[in-house]
Amino acid sequence: ADIENGELLKAAEAKGFAVLITADKNLPYQQNLATRKLAVVVLGTNDWNLVKRDPDLVARAIAAVRTGSLQLVTFEPFP
Repeated sequence: ADIENGELLKAAEAKGFAVLITADKNLPYQQNLATRKLAVVVLGTNDWNLVKRDPDLVARAIAAVRTGSLQLVTFEPFP
């Protein structure tokens, strides 16, 4: 909570992370991801009940995303 997005990305890169997963949909507009050494997966929600219902969506996004880019994961709402 005390780290700004830019610092969080730098810290993750320094630790060797390949992918950052976040629910912050504003991050791509606040950061230039093209210059980053990691990839970003943005979850369309922070509702854990929706996320845990379909972990394969997240896994596919992680597999598809490339360094310096992002992948948005959209979850279907409960019926």
